[in-house]
Amino acid sequence: MTTPSPQPDLTMTAGLAGGGRRAGVGDWVRLARPKQWVKGLFVLVGPVYGHVMGEWSAVAAALLAFVAFGLASSGCYVINDLKDREADARHPRKRKRPLAAGVIGAGPALVYCAGLFALALAAVGGVWALGRQVGDAWWSASGPLLLGVLTVYVINTVAYSLWMKHVVILDVISLAMGFVLRVLAGCAAVMVTPSPWLLNVTFFVAMFLAFGKRLGERSTTPDAAAARKVQEQYTDALLRMVVVVTGVGALITYAGYVQSRGDQYHFGFNLLWLTMLPATFALLRAMLLVENGKYDDPTELAGSDRPFQIAAVLFAGMTVGLMVAFSGS
Repeated sequence: MTTPSPQPDLTMTAGLAGGGRRAGVGDWVRLARPKQWVKGLFVLVGPVYGHVMGEWSAVAAALLAFVAFGLASSGCYVINDLKDREADARHPRKRKRPLAAGVIGAGPALVYCAGLFALALAAVGGVWALGRQVGDAWWSASGPLLLGVLTVYVINTVAYSLWMKHVVILDVISLAMGFVLRVLAGCAAVMVTPSPWLLNVTFFVAMFLAFGKRLGERSTTPDAAAARKVQEQYTDALLRMVVVVTGVGALITYAGYVQSRGDQYHFGFNLLWLTMLPATFALLRAMLLVENGKYDDPTELAGSDRPFQIAAVLFAGMTVGLMVAFSGS
């Protein structure tokens, strides 16, 4: 009697093989993670606080810098997902990513990555062309400066994916520097000198977001260390402490900036102080929801939590409104 040959266990291979499904447009879009482009808003911080967004050339340069960083960050995410696709396949949420699910292969992903970087360079070229069109020697340096900052950003992000993400504390500093470099890029695009206040606030806010993400992961993922190896070195107590420290650092630094602008926004008192209210609420709201395990990523919180969104809109509206109202002072 002939023994039938064993059939392959399709349930074990479906995740890595993508169930035989061919990649669609949505899969390629998800691979680029366009939702993460919201982090590129930090590129616009320098131009906004530098009071140059009333000039068409500055607006165009800032938007091109935003696009350049968005495309470059998407390319870096592809590299990260290529390296982590096996670990992501075991993660309850990340296993649905196109590379982890096997819907997109490594070869096509690399070609896609190269295309994203090429488009980012084209956007930088647009900033360089704008600088030459303005005809000012100072402005003509914006393109090369932006290219330099973007290059450092890509090196830092790739180094994070390959090595620094596994080194405790250094992983968060690397992520925070990604935000600082975005701010520097926006300043370079419009040739505005960044203030120490601006860089310090960005650095503390970025560390708050990164530490908050690690704390959130420990609340929402059964085995956080399996999904992120560096979690083996973190503890809940340490993460709670540094989330508070970096959050307070961000608020104190921003309060110092507000105080330094007392003469510029004075009308009975320093009106810019009013922006402290939504800023404080948004930061503490994020801390509360991450601590309660509602989100494992503050970026997702920003796109989902209505009270946080209202506070963010109030902060942005009040800040821009005051800048416009006191632009002549």
